[in-house]
Amino acid sequence: MELWHIIVLAVIQGLTEFLPISSSAHLILPSQVLGWPDQGLAFDVAVHVGTLAAVVWYFRKEVVRLTAAWANDTARGRVGQDSGLAWAVIAGTIPAGLAGLLLNDFIESSLRSGLVIAASTIGFGLVLWWSDAVGRRARELPSLTMKDAVIIGLAQALALIPGTSRSGITITAALFLGFGREAAARFSFLLSIPLILAAGLLKTLELLEQGGATDWAAIALGAALSFVSAVICIHLFLKFLERLGLMPFVIYRMILGALLIVMLW
Repeated sequence: MELWHIIVLAVIQGLTEFLPISSSAHLILPSQVLGWPDQGLAFDVAVHVGTLAAVVWYFRKEVVRLTAAWANDTARGRVGQDSGLAWAVIAGTIPAGLAGLLLNDFIESSLRSGLVIAASTIGFGLVLWWSDAVGRRARELPSLTMKDAVIIGLAQALALIPGTSRSGITITAALFLGFGREAAARFSFLLSIPLILAAGLLKTLELLEQGGATDWAAIALGAALSFVSAVICIHLFLKFLERLGLMPFVIYRMILGALLIVMLW
């Protein structure tokens, strides 16, 4: 990979992993549309490590608090507010994890195409708009139930379709359930931690099985740039979400989807 390819792809991963516009779509597009060489499995692992480190670092206080509460309350056989939220993250992760294990080969062979990305970018963008338009936006995270977590987790499984956006579909589901925008985004970000970790571990195992030479300089640069861009993205998204709403992302998805259809038709 050329240096500027590494920089662009790492920043794209960091910015799009947590925005409702699909990181997988944007990482596939350079090779599908611009003819760039595939970035390879090692680079995918690197940028996943970077974004995982970013969300864990940004929510480090919440992660420590929820983990400690979960361990303490589970040992005592009780469920408190923080441990309940930790259990909700676990419950919300299971559907996507199972779907990934069962459908990964089919998705890799059949759905990673420009037209699929275009259709899901537009379709799920419209659903995001609908959820923001009709959602009550009155609930906060303390009111989250296990039923809510499972519903959001089932929606998260749809993010295996390239172009859907993991953050976009989980925020969409949370808005339909009546949560406010910031609460929906925060739970989406917390929910991303175990899933990104699992995806990164699976890709690492695949990489070890493949063997071969690894460009460690590219790996380190990709991880660092994805970390920095993801931290900036999370901070700005949460800061301006209530003020800007989700319509800018919906409009972006409509434009991107339309351009893809024109370019790939």
